[in-house]
Amino acid sequence: MDISEVRVRRVNQAGKLKAYVTVTFDNQFVVHNIKVIEGREGDFIAMPSRQLANGEFKDVAHPISSEFRDHLQQVVMEAYAANVDEEDQESEQ
Repeated sequence: MDISEVRVRRVNQAGKLKAYVTVTFDNQFVVHNIKVIEGREGDFIAMPSRQLANGEFKDVAHPISSEFRDHLQQVVMEAYAANVDEEDQESEQ
């Protein structure tokens, strides 16, 4: 499965949430609202989720294998870093 597009929407507010990301797979399937979150050991992604009646959150879409999850995280974090660099360059002008 190829990741054909990654779109990053940065969040400009205080807190651990840094961005929402939309990922398109094989130009045929899209997943919205993947989150980039600042963690103690570095930034990571959190898959889209919904809150259950008991207060727990459950992913509504997620990778099956750890290998694909690692690949997805790498691609998303690279796109996020590129977006940060691009916005920083624009703000310097």
